[in-house]
Amino acid sequence: EECGWDGGDCIEFNEQYPNCVVDSPYEVGDGRCDGGEYNTEACGWDGGDCLLFNRYPNCTVAGPSRIGDGDCDGEEYNTDECGWDGGDCIEFNEEYPNCQLSKP
Repeated sequence: EECGWDGGDCIEFNEQYPNCVVDSPYEVGDGRCDGGEYNTEACGWDGGDCLLFNRYPNCTVAGPSRIGDGDCDGEEYNTDECGWDGGDCIEFNEEYPNCQLSKP
């Protein structure tokens, strides 16, 4: 308020997410699940960006935006807990069931 809501840039954000306190509000709803403090109810699950990732509550990966991004990332992403990388690794796993690569 003291700074005029950043010249008006933050008015819509503050109306939509009044209790969301993050360092970079422009990352909320930018199409990339940022996780952490952005992936909270107050921030609308990162403005909806983390809805796919949140389908896998036991998936704990460093880069939640990589879940369901169209690329099979392997390793900790290619697990049952992460939905086989949000579905990205299903075809690979069916074709090569005994292959264990870090990045298929």
